[in-house]
Amino acid sequence: MSGRGRLTLAAFGATLLASAALLPLVKPATWIFTAAILLGLQSGVGTITRRVPLARPLTIAAQALVTLLVLTVVFAREQAVLGLLPGPEVLASFGTLFQAGVDDVGTYAIPAPDTAGIRLLLVVGVASVGLLVDALAVTFRSAAPAGLPLLALYSVAAGLSGGGAGWLYFLLAAAGYLLLLLAEGRDRLSQWGRVFGGARRTDRPGSAAGEGGSASAPVRTGRRIGAVSLGIALVVPFALPGLSGGIFGGAGKGEGTGGKGGTISAVNPLVSLQNDLRQPDDREVLRYRTNARDTSGMYLRLVALDQFDGTAWKSSVRPIQDVPEQLPWPDGLSQDVATTEVTSNFVASTAYEQKWLPMPYPAQRVSIGGSWRYEPAGRMLVGDNGQNTKGTRYSVTSLDIRPTAEQLAAAPAAPEKLRQEYTKVPASLPADVRATALEVTRGARNGYERAVKLQDWFARDGGFSYDVKVDSGTGVQAISRFLKDKEGFCVHFSFSMAAMARSLGIPARVAVGFMPGTPQPDGSLSVGIRDAHAWPELYFEGAGWTRFEPTPSRGSVPDYTREQSAGGAATPTAQPSTGTSAQPSAIPSASESCPPQLRRLGECGPDKAAGGAAADDTGMPPLQLTLLVLGALLLLALPLLPWLWRTRLRARRLGPAGDPATRVLAVWSEIKDTAWDYGVAPDDSLTPRGTAARLVRLGELGPDAGDAVHRVARAVEQVLYAPRPAPTTGLTEQALLIRRGFHASATRPNRLRALLAPRSAARAAWAARSRATTLSTRARTLLRTTLHRLSRTPA
Repeated sequence: MSGRGRLTLAAFGATLLASAALLPLVKPATWIFTAAILLGLQSGVGTITRRVPLARPLTIAAQALVTLLVLTVVFAREQAVLGLLPGPEVLASFGTLFQAGVDDVGTYAIPAPDTAGIRLLLVVGVASVGLLVDALAVTFRSAAPAGLPLLALYSVAAGLSGGGAGWLYFLLAAAGYLLLLLAEGRDRLSQWGRVFGGARRTDRPGSAAGEGGSASAPVRTGRRIGAVSLGIALVVPFALPGLSGGIFGGAGKGEGTGGKGGTISAVNPLVSLQNDLRQPDDREVLRYRTNARDTSGMYLRLVALDQFDGTAWKSSVRPIQDVPEQLPWPDGLSQDVATTEVTSNFVASTAYEQKWLPMPYPAQRVSIGGSWRYEPAGRMLVGDNGQNTKGTRYSVTSLDIRPTAEQLAAAPAAPEKLRQEYTKVPASLPADVRATALEVTRGARNGYERAVKLQDWFARDGGFSYDVKVDSGTGVQAISRFLKDKEGFCVHFSFSMAAMARSLGIPARVAVGFMPGTPQPDGSLSVGIRDAHAWPELYFEGAGWTRFEPTPSRGSVPDYTREQSAGGAATPTAQPSTGTSAQPSAIPSASESCPPQLRRLGECGPDKAAGGAAADDTGMPPLQLTLLVLGALLLLALPLLPWLWRTRLRARRLGPAGDPATRVLAVWSEIKDTAWDYGVAPDDSLTPRGTAARLVRLGELGPDAGDAVHRVARAVEQVLYAPRPAPTTGLTEQALLIRRGFHASATRPNRLRALLAPRSAARAAWAARSRATTLSTRARTLLRTTLHRLSRTPA
């Protein structure tokens, strides 16, 4: 195998070994097979183009073109022209998939599911690194800098896995890079001729003193140096106190459980909630209709934050699954509690892009198109593969739960597993938080009364004020500061009450979403960005997760926490209004007037997402279609250009010509180029007779073809040296006979090479380069002449 061949294989292997560090990030890791095939095609195209040979930039461009075509076939075949050629729709599809992949990386915990977006990111990343490594190590013959993209690939994997890429993957990446360096070193040594390693030991059987060695000595030395360097890289971190045990250190304990469809990672929407509440303009995010009689408690929930680590409330890493047709019955909800089924139809604004779906809690059925997944513990829907709420229409059937004060007061203890999970508080929680909770709830006889006392203290009795300008910190120190300063907004009230409830043994979490919105004259409700809200949910066996409202001047206090509920009168359950259809319209109708609630949108009437107007799609313009077809034909013709050029040149040389001497020389050039196509390189230093003998010998031509070569060579001598050359006939037949002789003696790969990638096609590149040089010289001469004349012209 040639030196370049070994380098190509080493570059391919090094990239593949380095990309192995990405395997733990995604399950199943079938993307690696796509990446391996793509790397192999890159290497193959590079090998062919370097043999032609093409200029180095053209070699890289050819590899990049093949990479793009393969990516198009794998990821965007339906949008491609003829299922292969990329066009504007393919680029748009790639952009969508890339964005989806970025969103998925931020959404799923490790190991993430093998979504199309993540797969595209991985394959494109590996292919890009492979192209760089091949270009540096093979095309430009500089393997050392190729370690930078390999290191970048491993570093990305280690960073995404939180440092848990593992020592095995580091060893694989390092071994691949060392193999690449050794292949380059062997190639450089081979360019100096045979390498002698000194006299062999004479005590070995069959060896003689002074017998020449082989190139294995430098190779063994290189291996030893590589092994020592790798060992130092692995051992030194243990000796340095600042490196935390080196690469053999544990990857850390990752959170999350595997499940069907992957997992959903921890998020903290509280960070953006304050920004939403501070918006100068209250833009609409949702419009909906509902058959609920009373919408004051119809909070639209996005996500539940159930993990408090002392620095922030977060959503736990949990498995997600396909959205079931009928969602499970809510945890802890008894059939004795009054419930009413409510149907609501939603239309999200085109300007509202959120991966969590706003829904009343608890939802029972969700009718929605697109790629959405279901998280059972929080009863939440999250977009998959870049899916978001932009312009989405959906219908939700939910339960309006109306427990009584007596039912909540008599609630038995929560299940032990749930209580342990949802009453956890960090060890860093200040003692004054629990002390304050005990002081506020003094005299309460059960968990329900403690919860009501906490709510009333925050909302009414404790002297708290609502101020959205207060910094939103969510850690334990922020709770202490909030309890002292008594100023904040919904984030402070919700997470403080949830933390205090947990300290009292009441399971609690924080919900984030929207308040019910503002009723419109047309019967719909408009939800604005300033309706964003956070509230605590406390668990009571029999009622399940129950909403409380500690934030003053925001939202509505639930009926079951009001003083009149303590007397035992059950709150009437919500029934569909007689003036509202039991099956509300999905499209809010336009209003004839423009009330203040709609002026905040900057327009009168419903949101554009609810307009239902279909875009006028007249298809692709004819000019654009024509250009795409021409571009596709051009791309298809590119690999065939050497064959087309060679066929045309052969026809011109062997065709009729006016001058017999010119025709003889043209046929002779064609015979020499034919020999070159089949592997016999030209040697212009020989005479025609010497060239003929060389072609017969190296081409292993048969008797007929050999005689034909000598006859044409004698005709060339006549043209070059005789005063009156004798006329020669049958030159075309002789040239075709010689071509058949070369074809018969060549191997099958050599035949294909001669047909599809003829070596003599390099003359076209030389001719183009010569013409470009001539034109450049003429242009410079003309410019100098013009400038000279202008300088001599009097002003």
